[in-house]
Amino acid sequence: MKKELTCIICPIGCHLIAEFENETVLSVAGNSCIRGKAYAEKECIAPVRTITTTVRTGSGELVPVKTEKPIAKEKIKEAMQIINKSEPHLPIFLGDVIIKDVFGSAVVATKTVGGSYGEK
Repeated sequence: MKKELTCIICPIGCHLIAEFENETVLSVAGNSCIRGKAYAEKECIAPVRTITTTVRTGSGELVPVKTEKPIAKEKIKEAMQIINKSEPHLPIFLGDVIIKDVFGSAVVATKTVGGSYGEK
């Protein structure tokens, strides 16, 4: 099977063509560097994504959050259901862990909400 990809590892954005069978990548063409080859191999066999979203606090404010590590692409819908159920309490500071474990990654705040910088 062949899959066409655009590499997202660097700004070049190489057009990649990966040929794979089952769980084995047979070849990757179009990459300018070894990082593009590694990206194509991972994307064809076990794609992952970092989730960036918001959570609503118990008092109604929205807090931007992201997963600390990428999670399996196939788990994104389930991860979002878990994230959407959380109701953290203010104040929340940049880097605070909102959820300890969502498929092997913590969910952390990417902005301070309801507090002052240096207050923590």
